[in-house]
Amino acid sequence: MPRPHRSGRRRWLASTALTLLTLALTPLARAQTKAQPEGVVDRVARTGELVLVGPSDLAPLVSVDAQGQPIGYGVEVARRIQAELASAVGRPVKLRFEAVTNPGDLGQRLAEGKADLACGLPFSWERDMWIDYSLPIGISGLRLLAPAGRLDGSPESLAGRRIGVVSESLAATELQGIQPEAKAVDFPSLAAAVAALKAGQVDGVIGDTALLASLAGGPASPPLVLTPEVPYENYALACVLPENDSAFRNLVNLAIARFLQGYLDGQNDAVTAVHRWVGPGSALNRSPEQIRTYYESVLLGVEAIRPLPPAKSSAQPTP
Repeated sequence: MPRPHRSGRRRWLASTALTLLTLALTPLARAQTKAQPEGVVDRVARTGELVLVGPSDLAPLVSVDAQGQPIGYGVEVARRIQAELASAVGRPVKLRFEAVTNPGDLGQRLAEGKADLACGLPFSWERDMWIDYSLPIGISGLRLLAPAGRLDGSPESLAGRRIGVVSESLAATELQGIQPEAKAVDFPSLAAAVAALKAGQVDGVIGDTALLASLAGGPASPPLVLTPEVPYENYALACVLPENDSAFRNLVNLAIARFLQGYLDGQNDAVTAVHRWVGPGSALNRSPEQIRTYYESVLLGVEAIRPLPPAKSSAQPTP
């Protein structure tokens, strides 16, 4: 068989090498394509639906009204994300809420693509290993709810006391460090723990400040108060979403930044929405100054979002 010409031989070698490389990479490429899950943006574009999950009894963050519709500060944020998605995919998007009582089930549903979003959750390094967090939407902390005059919130006052905590929660872990001699009493939910407190079954309850403030209402004698003045631990509240879905996370963060910036800019819809749930006169009773200071700190690390000025007309004015 005659040997190919030198230039022809180079082309033959290059063609052979390319063929072998293609054959070698094809199974890998197919495996990667097969393993690539559908992202939230693609799923919303296909279904026209954004699925929000979370507990239904965590006012003022997420709860349901008399008609079974989701309400709360976390839902206000989710509606901004809904609008951002609708603009991105070019079609109307419906926000559907599904109540999930077990925090572990919530994270599992996000990881499995059975839900898209949950808003108003405290940041956790452990949870961040398998689901992603958005920009913060607020700040909260751990405090003690107890009858006025019974406990002052100091570690010493908790020694030997029966303190309600939600099972396997941050509060349960922190109580061990704050006062090892406190007698932790586990409950399935914060609402159940506060109900036990009102019934005199525990001396106090440690949990999220925002949620405790909401649950503290109603008849109680003596009245229930939150202590100490400075929380045992502060943490950010954010939305959580499926891991490694950067396209969706980018839109979520953009929607949150627009919402916070809208409040700082005095936009009526943003100010009204925020004040309804966390502002003056709400269960949390945050002052506008407190809200502004926190929102400004969140937006320090991102580009400010400003509406574009109206285009100048090139037409000459009529004399």
